[in-house]
Amino acid sequence: MNFMEIKLEKLLKELEQSADPEKAKNLRWFFKTGKGEYGEGDSFLGITAPILRSISKKYQNLDLDDLQKLLNSKIHEHRLSALMIMRFKYQSSNIKDQSAIVRFYLKNTKNINNWDLVDLSCHYILGNWLLDKDRRILYKLVNSENFWERRISIISTFAFIRENQFVDTLEISRTLLNDKHDLIHKAVGWALREIGKKDKEIEMKFLNKYYKAMPRTMLWYTISNQFLQAFS
Repeated sequence: MNFMEIKLEKLLKELEQSADPEKAKNLRWFFKTGKGEYGEGDSFLGITAPILRSISKKYQNLDLDDLQKLLNSKIHEHRLSALMIMRFKYQSSNIKDQSAIVRFYLKNTKNINNWDLVDLSCHYILGNWLLDKDRRILYKLVNSENFWERRISIISTFAFIRENQFVDTLEISRTLLNDKHDLIHKAVGWALREIGKKDKEIEMKFLNKYYKAMPRTMLWYTISNQFLQAFS
């Protein structure tokens, strides 16, 4: 067993030691793992995100081969740990290594298959990478039959929103107006709400044009912050 294999084994052991069966039971319910639900068959150790982040941060030197093993795992926290490590690696890497991480991320979208896996990774990796690059990949993802890839397309634009770049978020949101999945409705509403925090006029212009076509959940997630502020 080489050094990297030892590091991977240490990570897996540390995750196992942090497992909480009662939390695992609750997480299976929270992430909809029942038959026919979006997380069907997902397995949990019962580790909270802050604890998982703390553990993962110690294993940033794991290579992509080891991260692939984690991403292939049926255990949710293994995949989430891999994505957290990728995020840490990306933030401390040069452009060449960042490019490799982004390609690896896109190769593994089939393993990024729950909303927390998407939301805690894509805008920090893919979105950040695309800040000054061609963004056609997002328009490929938004038309994917895989709804997790569609969620990646909109959540990745949070990196653009942070930089006051709204065009792609608005266009992808428009494309997703007729999406059938509730998790897409929530993601789009969330993205539009974040735009509103930066520029209320742009958000309202989109709403005035499309609110009649927006699914109720999407509209609620867009305006909920304003609603709560109005009655607080």
